Amino acid sequence: MTGTDAHDADMMRRALALAREAMVLGEVPVGALVTFGGRIIAEAYNLRETLDDPTAHAERLALTLAGRALGTWRLDACTLYVTLEPCPMCAGAIVQGRVGRLVYGAADPKAGACRSLYRLADDPRLNHRARLTAGLLKDECGALLSQFFLGRRPTR
Repeated sequence: MTGTDAHDADMMRRALALAREAMVLGEVPVGALVTFGGRIIAEAYNLRETLDDPTAHAERLALTLAGRALGTWRLDACTLYVTLEPCPMCAGAIVQGRVGRLVYGAADPKAGACRSLYRLADDPRLNHRARLTAGLLKDECGALLSQFFLGRRPTR
C-alpha cells in the first residue's frame, strides 16, 4: 500500500466512524469528510431525520463546512471522502463546489450519480470534473448500510 493509498484508507475509516455515529441517531449511516493539504477540515454524517431536512446528506453538509473553513466555495484543492456513492444532489454539489477529488466506498445501484446510474462528478459535458476513486473499503461501507437496513425491515 502506498502512502496515498494508506492515507485514503485512513480517511475512509474515519468516514465509517462518522457513519456509525449517524446510525446511533437512527440516520442512514453515511459519513463524509473533506481534506485540504491532507488534513481534515470538515466532517459530517447524514442528518435528514434529525434536522427534518431532505438535503442534509453527509456530503452536502461536509462541503458546506469545508467552504466555511476555507472561506471559499471553490474546493478544487480538496478531497471529499464518503462511505456511499453520492446521489444526484450531492454529485451536483461536488461539481458546483469544484471539488478536486472524490473518494467513495460502496456503490449505490438505486441512486448513485457518480458511476452506478449517472456520471455527474466527471461528466465531460460539465464545466468541472472531479478525479474519482470508487470502491475504497466498499465491503465495510456496504456492510454497515446492510446492517442498518436489516434492522429496519420487519421480520417474517
